[in-house]
Amino acid sequence: MTSKQNSNSRLDYGLVSILLLLFLASCVAIYSAQMTGQYHENFLLKQILWYIVGCGIIAAVITLDSDQLKKISWYAYGFGLFLLGFLIVAPSSIAPVINGAKSWFKVPGMGSLQPSEFVKVFIILTLARVIEEHHQKYRLKTTQTDFMLLIKIGIVTMVPLMLVMQQPDLGTSLVFIAIMLGMIFISGISWKILVPIFGTVVSLICIIFYFVLWKPDILEKYLGVKQYQFGRIYSWIDPYNYQSTAGYQLTKSLLAIGSGQTTGKGFGTRDVYLPESHTDFIFSIIGEEFGFIGASVLVSLFFLLIYQITKIGMETKNPFYTYVCVGVISMITFHVFQNIGMTIGLLPITGIPLPFISYGGSSLMGNMLAVGLIFSIRYHNKKYMFSTTT
Repeated sequence: MTSKQNSNSRLDYGLVSILLLLFLASCVAIYSAQMTGQYHENFLLKQILWYIVGCGIIAAVITLDSDQLKKISWYAYGFGLFLLGFLIVAPSSIAPVINGAKSWFKVPGMGSLQPSEFVKVFIILTLARVIEEHHQKYRLKTTQTDFMLLIKIGIVTMVPLMLVMQQPDLGTSLVFIAIMLGMIFISGISWKILVPIFGTVVSLICIIFYFVLWKPDILEKYLGVKQYQFGRIYSWIDPYNYQSTAGYQLTKSLLAIGSGQTTGKGFGTRDVYLPESHTDFIFSIIGEEFGFIGASVLVSLFFLLIYQITKIGMETKNPFYTYVCVGVISMITFHVFQNIGMTIGLLPITGIPLPFISYGGSSLMGNMLAVGLIFSIRYHNKKYMFSTTT
């Protein structure tokens, strides 16, 4: 077998096929969204360009093996913290406030760039290195070493999370937490430690919800929470009572998806006006135009994507690679679950885009960077497993 043939055999064509199908689905949905009178930009053309840039990112990342990825992980993490910190103090001419959040840099010729989308991937790389090096250093597991690892994971995650909360960006903060939880579950920390901690966290969340729903005056009095800040929760629970304000998008989304029924109204045939339908609510377009069948096909593509990454993570013998796969799975799974969940009223609206489908350069490049890591794992893992050299 020639070296060229061997290289080609290490490229995951299953993953390539899934990305191609997601690209086509994104193009169809975005083209339909921009047909409404609300928009005057060619989002489809821009999305295609971002996909081309994303392919370039994958081509660059695939050349890096595990040693190189570990070497750059802390540098990438530090660079990400710098960008998030600079974003807070940057003047509005560089970092304008958009929809109440200071989350983007204005980049000439590119539009806007959201650094937190890349920091997600930097966190995954850094946590994977931290966990692997911890286990190499402490071969004998004890309660003390497990606590040390838990603290390390928490610090690595919480520093960028606090910076993102200053923007503020609740959706991205939740993604950071989802990545952290996924990495903790696979890190080997004893369940004797995890169960009490997560039990306490869940209990606190339930208590907070109780006070938000039935005792908001206490939160206002002692924690300084304003009444309008409860609006997102109230509009999620009873959107039709807030359909002229905070519940407007959710009620329109439910109407659009419900009206699509089984087979949908057909491509380009929509009756429900929905703001920001090309970004956070793009799933509503798919549900209205292609119905339950079209939405199910899209969800199945995401299942196949997660399955493919899981298979690659299970095949590798490199612990660092396994941790990276878990981090990427956690990130993508949470994005999909949260985005689709908020469009059908299952979860509160947080402004999280649908991976590979929603319009957005930063989001798409961040996801392509994450998938680039998976391509790299598949590429170099096969080289390691089947190499004839020692």
